[in-house]
Amino acid sequence: MTYDLGFIPPNVTQYLLDELSIFRSPKTVQIFLLRQTHDYSIFRTEETRELNVAVLPESMTSRRPSTRVAMLASKQKAPESRQFHVLARGAAAEANRLQDDQARCELKDNLCMKCPRCVLFGAVSTEKGRGRERWNIRHRIEYSTAYSLERWEEISEIATFNAVSSVSQSTGQALGYVETVTPLANFPSIVTLNSATKEEFCMYLKTLISCKSYGAETRTKGDMVNLIVGIAGGYEELMTPLEYNLELSERDYQADPVESTFEVEEKFKQFAAFADRIAILKPKEVRALIDGIRDLKLSKEFIDKLYTDAERFRNEVEKWAKAESKRGGEVGQG
Repeated sequence: MTYDLGFIPPNVTQYLLDELSIFRSPKTVQIFLLRQTHDYSIFRTEETRELNVAVLPESMTSRRPSTRVAMLASKQKAPESRQFHVLARGAAAEANRLQDDQARCELKDNLCMKCPRCVLFGAVSTEKGRGRERWNIRHRIEYSTAYSLERWEEISEIATFNAVSSVSQSTGQALGYVETVTPLANFPSIVTLNSATKEEFCMYLKTLISCKSYGAETRTKGDMVNLIVGIAGGYEELMTPLEYNLELSERDYQADPVESTFEVEEKFKQFAAFADRIAILKPKEVRALIDGIRDLKLSKEFIDKLYTDAERFRNEVEKWAKAESKRGGEVGQG
């Protein structure tokens, strides 16, 4: 291996794989984020043009209700899945590493089932009428809803929009309104990687740092910055984004979100099923890791390892699916 991933601390490396396996291991790495809006953003799923909201306790020690804006898991996964794919495919194209089906891989109706995005984020077979076994690849990356640290009434703003004549350039009656989240709203989030390789871990962190557009109407809105503020490895998920939110709500996290996150991680370590297997990066280690990720080049060797792992994984899953289908047929005939 001609590229160096030595900047990943050993206590995290032990929860990452050297090569992918179709059999999952309990090795889990959680990435703690503070997603911060840098523009007016829209997080909704209904056509009512209202933001997704949830009523939560004010903090871990206060049960007073507080309405928060909800950034659903799908609103986080979709742009990051696309960005991961764009980065990997772009680097592979530069290295002349792409096969034809990988170059044409597209969400959601033309998945190649053997590129790094497909084997990490999951893929469903779209082949029809070819006499082949139908099989899917299950995701190894998990998201949960992230809730704003600020109250809904503090960060919600109504914006109206008008129709403009293309000839006279005059505006007519207002067409409608949309509810947006104001800039500098903070959404604590946790993304979990299960049975991931060191290369996948690095590539995903690259994705987080470079991904900037979230929510609806990203052509004109939705700029967001992902601040990576904590890393924890182990045989389980250390905590949920809701617990993380409620803990930060009673801390002065803005002074140093990395230090505040470390305090929360240390607190929840005592509740783990395998406390002796929990590895938490200290603030200095988190910052050094992010510096290493920024400096990491997507070299030909790095990309080749990423794609070789994906292709080998696909072949093993397909082989297993064919064996299962054969055994099923023999049983049925008996």
